[in-house]
Amino acid sequence: MSAAEAQIELQGIERVFHLGDSVVHALAGIDLRIDAGEYIAVMGPSGSGKSTLLNMLGLLDRPDAGHYRLEGRDVTTLSPDEQAQVRSQRIGFVFQSFHLVPRLTAAENIALPMVLAGLPARQREQRVRQALQGFGLADRAGHRPDELSGGQRQRVAIARATIMQPALLLADEPTGNLDRATGDEVVRLLEQLNAGGVTLLVVTHDAALGARARRRLLMEDGAIRHDQLKQDGAFADAHA
Repeated sequence: MSAAEAQIELQGIERVFHLGDSVVHALAGIDLRIDAGEYIAVMGPSGSGKSTLLNMLGLLDRPDAGHYRLEGRDVTTLSPDEQAQVRSQRIGFVFQSFHLVPRLTAAENIALPMVLAGLPARQREQRVRQALQGFGLADRAGHRPDELSGGQRQRVAIARATIMQPALLLADEPTGNLDRATGDEVVRLLEQLNAGGVTLLVVTHDAALGARARRRLLMEDGAIRHDQLKQDGAFADAHA
């Protein structure tokens, strides 16, 4: 299935955490449909469930109730190994703190998902070369993360996240550790990938970044309080 055919359906997704005597409903009955190629900002105060939702979509966490269908397949019924395979092939992640492997070079970090997936060396080398060129990192291929600027590290992280050509790209505060100019550059890279057909979800506290999306989910207390579409440059509730 190509990147242009990605689709997400959540039905009644619940995630509960037990903290001492307290019960926290991190996700409270989430129903959500995301069509292929959408560009969505997920916003809300700290503790509203944004990152929990992203982890659920990225198959980094399992719901306590409900169903998650990715490209028509109920991935909540899969074994951990099967989920890991789907995650490797269909989902890319970009994090605020980059999560690069310190001892690996930029090229080696980008290649890592392909190594884990068992792709042959020749194919890995060709894809890494194209990614380094495409993300303006050709002259940084042999540099380790501590030898790169914040913007360069995030570009390496995005290249790594997309090297397996995922259908879905999940970005958690992708500009949080960057200055405004560098952050804008990173957002433009993400938006170019979205323009190429990749479904893009960005969790952010940044109102300016959230305003760039075409759809905005506003979360509070583990629920989606507002599902807004951009119309004539302004957001309005989709079901108003």
